[in-house]
Amino acid sequence: MVRIGTLPMRLLALRYGADIVFSEELIDWKFLRSKRRYNEILKTVDFVDQTDGTIVFRTCSEEKEKVVLQLGTCNAERALKVAKLLENDVAGIDINMGCPKEFSIKGGMGVALMKDSDKACYILKTLVSNLTIPVTCKIRIFETPEKTLEIVKKLVNTGISAIAIHGRTKDERPQHAVHTDIIQYVAESISIPVIAK
Repeated sequence: MVRIGTLPMRLLALRYGADIVFSEELIDWKFLRSKRRYNEILKTVDFVDQTDGTIVFRTCSEEKEKVVLQLGTCNAERALKVAKLLENDVAGIDINMGCPKEFSIKGGMGVALMKDSDKACYILKTLVSNLTIPVTCKIRIFETPEKTLEIVKKLVNTGISAIAIHGRTKDERPQHAVHTDIIQYVAESISIPVIAK
């Protein structure tokens, strides 16, 4: 999704029948130094980084009810501040707890959150309790179906609306097969929607 989950691709996906689209993972502190602006020429809502003028996130009315912002965070308070900035411009907030990239892990984000499920749950509970839009999260599987389900049940108990499960462990990459059996095992054991990735 990195570098492809931007507005043009999301709009194409919607025009070709997608029911919902996700942004690329965007980091909380980038939003906290940005300002929301309406772009009259493009008819878009732009979140512009005040330090360098780059656009952190761009959206528009065409996708407003169908775009979920995927947020990289390791802090409930920062995540909530960002979510409140975006609450009226997106359909939902997704916390990325599955990214295995070094940048995310060193920052305590992505798959690093799965080492501290209490912190992960606190972030989700904070958002669920304070937002009017749905909150979801994305994870990677663990080595066994049972361990994966154990963590997923904790996350589900926070009140999230859905969970995306990437069918590889934190150490597996695209050349490794997706463990669809583990995704199926989890999906059959919980009551909220599971998005297989």
